[in-house]
Amino acid sequence: MAQIATFAGIIAVLGLVPAIAPFGNAVPITAQSLGIMLCGAVLGARRGALAVLVLLALVALGLPLLAGGRGGLGVFAGPSVGYLVGWPVAAYAIGMMTQAMGTPYRVAPGVGINVLGGVLLLNLLGVVGMVLRADLSVGAAFVAAAPFVPGDLAKAVICAVVAKGVHAAYPGLIRARRVAREDALV
Repeated sequence: MAQIATFAGIIAVLGLVPAIAPFGNAVPITAQSLGIMLCGAVLGARRGALAVLVLLALVALGLPLLAGGRGGLGVFAGPSVGYLVGWPVAAYAIGMMTQAMGTPYRVAPGVGINVLGGVLLLNLLGVVGMVLRADLSVGAAFVAAAPFVPGDLAKAVICAVVAKGVHAAYPGLIRARRVAREDALV
C-alpha cells in the first residue's frame, strides 16, 4: 500500500513540472508520463497500475493533480482522455514486460519495454482519445501526437536508468522470473 501511494504521489509531483502545449495542441506535454513508466518499471504490473488508478481516482474527486492544476471529472471528457485511460494500461503493460524480463533489471531491455508500453501504446490510446473527443481524423490525431514522441523517448531512457538504480537498491520489488529448465542447462 505504501509503495502504491508513494508512486501515485510521484505522478502527482511530476504534474508540477509546467506543461507545454506545442503548436496549440489540445493535449499538453507533461512529465507525468515518466511517472507512469516508473510505476510499471519499478512496481510491476499490478502495483504499478494500482498506483495510477489511485491518482486517477483522486483526480476524479476533484484534486488538481494533473499538470497545470487540472482535476475533476471534466478532464475525463476532454481530448486528453485517451492518455488518462491509457495511463494504467501502459503502467500494467510495462510492469508485465518488466516482470517477464526478470532480474536483474537491465537498462537496454528496460528502454525497449518503456518505448513499447510508455510511448507506442500510450500514444496509440491517446490518439484514439483525440479522435473521439477532439473530432480529429486518425491522421490528424497522429500528427497532433507526434510532438510527444521525442520527449517520451527521453523519458523512456530516464525511466530505465532510474529503475535500474531502484532495483539495485531494492532487489525484491519485482519477483525473479523462474528460470526455465532449458535456461538452467545452458
